[in-house]
Amino acid sequence: MDIDSIRPHTLSREECVRLLSSALIGRIVFTDRALPAVEPVDFYVDGGKIVICTDSSSKVAAATRDTVVAFEADDFDTDARTGWSVTAVGRTRTVHDPEEVTRLTGLPPTAWTTGRGDHFIVLHIERISGRRVHRSPSRHALSPAEHSS
Repeated sequence: MDIDSIRPHTLSREECVRLLSSALIGRIVFTDRALPAVEPVDFYVDGGKIVICTDSSSKVAAATRDTVVAFEADDFDTDARTGWSVTAVGRTRTVHDPEEVTRLTGLPPTAWTTGRGDHFIVLHIERISGRRVHRSPSRHALSPAEHSS
């Protein structure tokens, strides 16, 4: 009988940013009425910062003005038992400068929700960490008869 084990591998900052850049959907973690809240968001990585595009009237827009938040993105293949997860923490700012809004409007992401928002939140990454998991090479397990020898 073969036994597989999952081996975690800690990622470097560069690997974390590269993997974040490949993700389609992320999750922003913020405080909503003194309680933790998590929302899936459209985002992209721009110059080492995470840019979140949302609607200006959304709960995310209201709750993330100039505050510290966490952000997470991942990708897993459950059949192969492989994948990665990256978490970033930092202070946010709302984009007000018209030139920056124009530049950001011309960049990805493709909205996975009902439409692209009109409000940009920039998360300045202060801490970032990640892990990749993968199956280790299979090893032969002892049969019950071999255990009793």
